[in-house]
Amino acid sequence: MASTTSSVTVVCVAVSMMLMMMMSAEAAAVMKHSSKTHRKSSDGATLETVPLQLDPNTLVPSRTIRPLANASISPWTYEVSHDESLFPPMLSEARCSLSGCLDKEGQEDLSLESKPIMHQVLLLRRVRSSGAGSSYHYRLESRLVAVGCTCVRPVVQQQQ
Repeated sequence: MASTTSSVTVVCVAVSMMLMMMMSAEAAAVMKHSSKTHRKSSDGATLETVPLQLDPNTLVPSRTIRPLANASISPWTYEVSHDESLFPPMLSEARCSLSGCLDKEGQEDLSLESKPIMHQVLLLRRVRSSGAGSSYHYRLESRLVAVGCTCVRPVVQQQQ
């Protein structure tokens, strides 16, 4: 059951990342061909609003991906966070299960270290627009997310 959940989570993360990459490419294309709206924020910064159109037909169908979390010598689990003000609303982040790494016998070797593999993802945050009414707009955000773990040699500094 946990393996199935991990597989589903990996697929969800992969699809979310592909969607974010496509959204950023489409947003760049839309910015070139559409009218822009400029306004000042409360702190004086100029905000630029551009329309964003997502075409679900451009999504690449997901294929089965072999779950690596428990096959790695630096195993990890996923923690899923949920935030309705973000698109996508669910975000999975890897957490390393061990401080060290597994040896050939499956025992933890503390002479090596498990470290997260970080990846920058783009998210859209739903923000209430200033002014009358209950309209919203989306703000593009960037976040570093751990997508897995890897085994590394520890950094050793010689003291003199």
